[in-house]
Parts: sequence; structure tokens; C-alpha cells
Amino acid sequence: MQIMATRILSSLHHVSSSASAAKRCLGLYCLWHRSISGFGASAAVDVDPSIPPVQIDHSQLLINGQFVDAASGKTFPTYDPRTGDIIANVAEGDREDVNRAVHAARKAFDEGPWPKMTAYERSRVMLRFADLLEKHNDEVAAIETWDNGKTYEQAANVEIPMVVRVFRYYAGWADKIHGLTVPGDGPHHIQTLHEPIGVAGQIVPWNFPLLIYSWKVAPALSCGNTVVLKTAEQTPLSALYVSKLFLEAGLPPGVLNIISGFGPSAGAALCSHMDVDKLAFTGSTSTGKIVLGLSAQSNLKPVTLELGGKSPFIVCKDADVDAAVETAHSAIFFNQGQCCCAGSRTFVHESIYDEFVEKAKARALKRVVGDPFKNGVEQGPQIDSVQFEKILNYIRSGVESGATLESGGQRIGSKGYYIQPTVFSNVQDNMSIAKDEIFGPVQSILKFKDLEEVIRRANATSYGLAAGVFTKNLESANTLMHALRVGTVWINCYDVLDATIPFGGYKMSGQGRVKGMHSLSSYLQVKAVVTAMKNPAWL
Repeated sequence: MQIMATRILSSLHHVSSSASAAKRCLGLYCLWHRSISGFGASAAVDVDPSIPPVQIDHSQLLINGQFVDAASGKTFPTYDPRTGDIIANVAEGDREDVNRAVHAARKAFDEGPWPKMTAYERSRVMLRFADLLEKHNDEVAAIETWDNGKTYEQAANVEIPMVVRVFRYYAGWADKIHGLTVPGDGPHHIQTLHEPIGVAGQIVPWNFPLLIYSWKVAPALSCGNTVVLKTAEQTPLSALYVSKLFLEAGLPPGVLNIISGFGPSAGAALCSHMDVDKLAFTGSTSTGKIVLGLSAQSNLKPVTLELGGKSPFIVCKDADVDAAVETAHSAIFFNQGQCCCAGSRTFVHESIYDEFVEKAKARALKRVVGDPFKNGVEQGPQIDSVQFEKILNYIRSGVESGATLESGGQRIGSKGYYIQPTVFSNVQDNMSIAKDEIFGPVQSILKFKDLEEVIRRANATSYGLAAGVFTKNLESANTLMHALRVGTVWINCYDVLDATIPFGGYKMSGQGRVKGMHSLSSYLQVKAVVTAMKNPAWL
């Protein structure tokens, strides 16, 4: 893929990939002023079809260091969610292609240089890749926005710099993985070795295609494993592009293989493959169960699952209401609401409930929805027609079940997959919009009386991925952080997802952790070595 510089300068705003620029992006609001308060079902979104000026050069599978067609010759379209138009036709991998990719990864692990390199050499390859990714920040962000619909500001100023940070973080771990010497009860020398597990099969979702690519690929490679990664069928393009950069950085053939295709064919083949040693999956809880089952039916390969959520965002009576409204707004509407840890159940204390609802409604009405390539746009389209219709059905169910529709609730225009930011009040725990993962821009605001009640209600779900707490009271914060059965608790903030912070869920939100040092154990085997000692000098 190539960016045509003159058109990029005229069409896209200037991007700095520095950390300070990434932080500044989080505070950009309404630079492109267009209130959605007048949007109805017939309003249109102004989309410039000339953006982005990106040429698709890689739409094939990446197997053994080469971009190749699917064995069947089949392709499938990937769509621009701004318009519903086809961006490109991508090679459709299936079982035979998975076999080819796993064979390449197995050979690269058993015979190839990657696990035999020094850890320092592996680190240098990963650092060179991070440098290339940083250099190509703008075009990678453009691809991600075009294929996914997330705003360009978010992709260019936040997500791609985060991907760079993740790879640099794990590159730093490569030469710091080591075993131990341990004491025993007899005349033996005892040590443990931490060794790469082998071929890792990985499946990434469509909501954060490249960010979660980094969460999976970086620790696996840092530990010396090889990878076969299946992209989401909705968003295959960015992984193919950046994997080309990985080859340029010196990654040996077969170490990283990319299969684009569908779950029932390519995904199932990868999960059940007898020569895959480890699985890592991010996606829905229902699909996670299938992944776990396929592992159990094949070779009992270990599985890391990062699944769905219905995360509570709890606003206590002492909270700064204005700050809480803004943070809760971001917690649910970030990334078009397509976020597994979205704060989709907003619990507000009864003493400030009415004030919070009015301000949450006003904030939603000011949210800028439009072409994600335009400056200041806060919300782009949903990923595709399936997700779009699912969200609208949930909105209708909220109205039918008696919740109060404060704002939004309709599609925007007749082309593309845009939905008004939607706020419901008077939501009850038994309503579908309070129980189910909607994965869209729908805020449900519920009322509570005291901490004991909100703890019980917040935990009354099969999910346990994350939670937000907004309070000035240290005792309340401490009580809630211990009582909430979730993998992450954000206090007076939300969606802080640094490379160093472990992320994962309790209950049906998954098993294992991604990011941070904790994820390394998922890609390592621990081997105990016991050597007999005859007449040791110290006895």
C-alpha cells in the first residue's frame, strides 16, 4: 500500500506520533463542529469518497514469508463502513491454507532461526519493526480507519502509537526471560528452564484489529514462538500491511503467517489443528466457547480467551458530576461503542441521578458523528450491516421494555452504518439493554441507593471484564475495587490500557491475561531439570 503524499497533506490532518501528541488527541473535541441534535433517520453523513488515497497492494495470504493466493483461489470482499462499498477483494483462506501456514510455522520453529537466535537478536528485529511502524504511522492509520470505521484521529494519534509501544515493551522482555535454580531436599542440582511453547494460533477481532494483533503477536515472538494469525473477515487489511513491514525488519520466513478468512472454515481449522501448540482468541463469549471446545477435541492445546463484557461504571454520590459525565460518555461511546470493556451499565447514585441524566443527554447530543477521516469527528460508522442492525434492534427493545429514550435511537442517513449516540434512563436490571453486550453507542443509566446494593447488582452478570468507579471517597474506592468481580477496575478514569497493564476477565469474560509481564507465561513452557550430584563438596 502507498500513500500519495500530496493528497494526504490536503485530505488528512497532520499527525505526530509522539507521546505528547497522543495525549493531546484525547482532549480534542468538536474541532469539526456539527451537532447531531438535528440528525434524523433521513439526515446524511458527508463522506468524501476520495479519502483515503490508499492503494491496496497486499490482499493475499502471508505464508512462509510470501504473499500468496488461497489454495482454492477464492476471495471475499472487505467493505468501507462509511459507505458500504467494497474496498478490496481479499484471499479467502480455508483448511488447506491453514495447513500450509502451520507447516511453515512448525518448520520455522523446529528448524528455523527464530527460536535459535539469541534473545537479543530477536529483540532487535522487533525494535526495527516498531521503528518502521512508527515511520508508516499515517498510512497504517488510514488503512485501519478505512477498513474499520474508527476515527482517523483515534487511529493515528492513539492506537498506532500504542501498537509501537507494545512491540517495544515486549522487545525489551526478550532477553529477560530466564529460569531459576531452586533448592531440593537431596544431593541434586535443580533448575527450571522457560522455553517457547511452539506454534501459536491466534485469532483477532474486528474492533481493534491492529492493537490486539500487537497484544498477541508481540509476546509470542518475544518468547521465541512462531505464529499463525487469523484476521477478522471484516478487517483483514492492516495486519497484512504491517506484517510486510515485519519482513522488511528481518523477521525470518514462516515465523509470522497471516490467514484471512472466516471462522467456521479457517478459524475452526486453526483451533483444531494438531500441530498448533497454543491458542489465543479475542472475541465474543459464544465463539470463545467454540474455540475452547475445539482445543479440547484436538490436542488439549492451552487457550487464552479475552471475551465479552457488560462493564459497570459506578458514579457515587460524592462524585464530580461533570467529570463523571464526560468519563462515562467516553467509557461507552469510545470506538463507536464497539469495545469489549465498554462501560455499558452506568450506575448513578439516586441523589445525583437526575442531574447526571440531563448532562449525559446534553453531552450525547453534542457528540460529533461523521466521516471518520474528518478533523474533530468523534464517532464514525459501525463496522457492518450485521452489527448495525443488531444495535438498532437493541434500541427498539429498550423502548419497548419501558426505558426512557433520552437522545438518539435512530440511524443517520441511508448510506453507511451510522447510528446516533443513544442514551436511555430509567433502565432496569432485567432489560435486555442492561443484560446483553450490545457492542454499540448505547448508554444505559441505572439508579442505585448504596454501595451494598450497587455491588450486588454490578456483580449480577455472567461477565467480569472491567469496571469504572467515580468517587472522591477513598473508602468507597477501596470497597468497590475489592468487591467487584472483574479483571480491571478503573478509578476516576477509564480505558487506560498501557502495555504494562495486564488485561483479562473473570467468569465468562475469559481466562488468562494479555499485556504486561503476565502474558509471557501464556507463551512459555516451564521445564524442570534435576541432576544427581555425587559427593557434593558442600555435604
